[in-house]
Amino acid sequence: MKRPNVLWICTDEQRWDTIHALGNAHIQTPHIDRLVSEGVAFTHAFCQSPICTASRSSFLTGMYPSSVHGCTNGNDRWADSAPLVTKLLADAGYDCGLAGKLHLAGAHGRIEPRGDDGFREFHWSHDPRDLWPEGHAYADWVHAQGQSLSAFNDDPASVPPAMHQTAWCADRAIEFMEQDRGDAPWLMSVNPFDPHPPLDPPQEYLDRYPADRLPGYPVGETDAAHQARFVDVDFGVPAEPLNVATRRQMQAAYYAMITLIDDNVGRMLESLERMGQRQDTIVIFCSDHGDMVGEHGLLHKGSRFYEPLVRVPLVISWPGRYRQGIVSEALVELMDIAPTLLTEADVQAPERTQGQSLAPLLRGDVDSSTHRDFVRSEFYHALSPVNRPDIRGTYATMYRDRRHKLCVYHGLDAGELFDLQQDPGEFDNLWDRPDAQQLRFDLMKRSFDALAFATDIGTRHVTQF
Repeated sequence: MKRPNVLWICTDEQRWDTIHALGNAHIQTPHIDRLVSEGVAFTHAFCQSPICTASRSSFLTGMYPSSVHGCTNGNDRWADSAPLVTKLLADAGYDCGLAGKLHLAGAHGRIEPRGDDGFREFHWSHDPRDLWPEGHAYADWVHAQGQSLSAFNDDPASVPPAMHQTAWCADRAIEFMEQDRGDAPWLMSVNPFDPHPPLDPPQEYLDRYPADRLPGYPVGETDAAHQARFVDVDFGVPAEPLNVATRRQMQAAYYAMITLIDDNVGRMLESLERMGQRQDTIVIFCSDHGDMVGEHGLLHKGSRFYEPLVRVPLVISWPGRYRQGIVSEALVELMDIAPTLLTEADVQAPERTQGQSLAPLLRGDVDSSTHRDFVRSEFYHALSPVNRPDIRGTYATMYRDRRHKLCVYHGLDAGELFDLQQDPGEFDNLWDRPDAQQLRFDLMKRSFDALAFATDIGTRHVTQF
């Protein structure tokens, strides 16, 4: 049987609750909605770190960030302590390409150093800014069109959608997918910078979302006091409280950027159909982590584990081979993607792989509502301290099962415990409640066990010497 092609679309900083077909009545995502109808959509998919490099190091290897030593945004190199799934597939005969971000090493102002990653084509563009004197493929393309990327940066609302970095990523993907390579399978990794801040969509997309018609993400009465307890945790707290109007404007721009992404998802799907490759291709849509967009009075990302940060979209489609129109509430982790692809490519996963293949669930061999008993996320001094005296170097871990979430900020007295069944918005912290101390202890024990067992997956199964 012919091994499947893979179109892997990974956005940057997109929350789980941003797909129309999965319950967001305010957002326009018709092409992602189509993927939902043609595949399996996971409503409880979680990243293994709410920060770019750590998360990407995890889902590209199938290992937790702490195990693969890929924990910090701004690191000057990739540790190469585990093979990327793209390298394993390339060694097995796949033709692999990338457009947009890789971000296994810091890239602010310098070309990202590459290890042995398996990509034959590599169209690198960390973000749309004009920060790199050479090697920035998107900037080179903009300049070749007679345009100025600096001018685009000065007035992002005026950027023609067809010249946006998101569209450029889709263009490179379409060119790659439409190459003649005979029967050889391919993988294309598409990594636009959007909807990462700054929230700056083209004006014609922003016009689709009148801010006064949006609710804005919520801020509770207890949020200010709650966030004050975590002042020593690395996170973006605005200097002044965010009023409703500001939160609505942020939400409008955020949604506009996702709709621009959606239009380009549609273009890539059209390319697959035009080439007669849709039935032969696994399409994955996900994001590396989420964004607060003002919810709970917080901005962006960092060392917190609210659902908008750690819970991400994940839709996987392979017509004729995978279930279609299934919305799964199973707990899954992004690092489950790598072993899934290796399973379908008939490639042996490395012994140290910690992800669990989703192939049986996707194919219909097991119940679609169950995959993991719990999920984990980590944050180990993950923000670069370079020119950032405010960075304290937070260490934190999250353990979440179907009902409860425990967030431990190591070295600090404050923590979080939420009952997600009774409090899905995470406004009522049970950490200090006397009647929740046994629950807190039980979850702390499970979290510690999970962390210990994840330190060396290879020796854990040895029963005799």
